[in-house]
Amino acid sequence: MARGKQTEDLTILEMALIGYQVERQKIEDKIGEIKAQLGGKAPASSKGAAKSAGHAKRVLSAAARARISAAQKKRWAAHRRLQAGKK
Repeated sequence: MARGKQTEDLTILEMALIGYQVERQKIEDKIGEIKAQLGGKAPASSKGAAKSAGHAKRVLSAAARARISAAQKKRWAAHRRLQAGKK
């Protein structure tokens, strides 16, 4: 392999990467515009928009946590019964 060939390949790959990143940003901007039209909200500019918008962590009541826990325990019990039946 020629010595200059590898650096030429890397340069081409770097340029391709930059081009694809630009295209991705254009697509993300268009998606944001469409979501804004659908939801009536301002378009998200880039990554981390939900975090920077100040969205609070979802808080569940004790009753809701208990219902979710009971449902998950029921699903696991059914799964274990199926696994025991296969053996």
